Amino acid sequence: MFTGEGSDSGFAELDDISAAAYGLAVERGRFVPDQIAQQLSLMPEEVVRVEQVLTGVRLLQSMPGNTNELTPVTPDVAAASLVGPAERHIRDLQQAVTDVRAKLLSLTPLYFEGRRLRNRLEAFDVITDVSRIQAMLDHLSQNCKSELLTVQPGGARPADLLAQARDSALSTLSRGVRIRTIYQHTARNDLPTRSYVREVSEQGAEIRTADEVIDRLIIYDREVVFLPERTHGNSAPGAAIVREPTLVAFLCSVFEYLWDGASPYVVDSQRSPASSDELKWSIIRLMTKGYKDEMVARRLGMSVRTCRRHIAEITEELEATSRFQAGYNAARQEMLSGGSVPSLS
Repeated sequence: MFTGEGSDSGFAELDDISAAAYGLAVERGRFVPDQIAQQLSLMPEEVVRVEQVLTGVRLLQSMPGNTNELTPVTPDVAAASLVGPAERHIRDLQQAVTDVRAKLLSLTPLYFEGRRLRNRLEAFDVITDVSRIQAMLDHLSQNCKSELLTVQPGGARPADLLAQARDSALSTLSRGVRIRTIYQHTARNDLPTRSYVREVSEQGAEIRTADEVIDRLIIYDREVVFLPERTHGNSAPGAAIVREPTLVAFLCSVFEYLWDGASPYVVDSQRSPASSDELKWSIIRLMTKGYKDEMVARRLGMSVRTCRRHIAEITEELEATSRFQAGYNAARQEMLSGGSVPSLS
């Protein structure tokens, strides 16, 4: 509620009687208390109240040179007189807010440059924003100088992701960067993956597969490592970026260990480990550890349905009626001895 200077009256107090008194004052060109009292049948104290209300909302103003005579003014003049200072104050505040925002936003490039330099020195960083993760991956891929090492778990990758990976890999290979990638055996049965492997292998990429691998791992020039963030519930997965030299060297050693135990992915090979006794051996090994079908499937990068089909074939070939008996029969055939894997068929 706006209040007039030197008055306790406000616009919310402009009642019907005050409005009627204003109308009479407009007719006569000035506010005459006696006439107002007579015309509206008001007591003297009520006329005083009405005068205070109309003065408070600036509908009555003193004549220049005669402060005792009040004349009515138009409502727009009264409004300008009453709210003008507040409007000017609001405009000043808005301008001040605009100036402060502009000055602070001018520091944005400085902030991101500082973060970029700091991130080069920090040993660890966890990022949860997916778009920022992808931007960092694109930047590191474009600036990779010598070697790109990746581990891709989960079997076959979606065709749209393979298309993006193909463009990135071919661009990286064209700069003379060495690429080595480890998939799981089940990726060999996927036609889009075979097409991708054939194309990038022709340009110098090296691809191998293993029955089991660790989580997704991306290493750039043995200097920066991307690891998946451990999440709980339905929260979006993030990434942990590692730059600490000792830990980076350790993760490179882990990759080399997996690489040495993996099988070269030769696209035109007639033998596919994903359909060989190696895969069945891996399933039996996990079964004997007590893993359920879902866990076995996830660790070997295949669907639960495919995993159960293999388990059914295994139990039939081992003449077993249960998981326990299949493991027992396999042990009797020395399949758990760590030596060569005999045929199940």
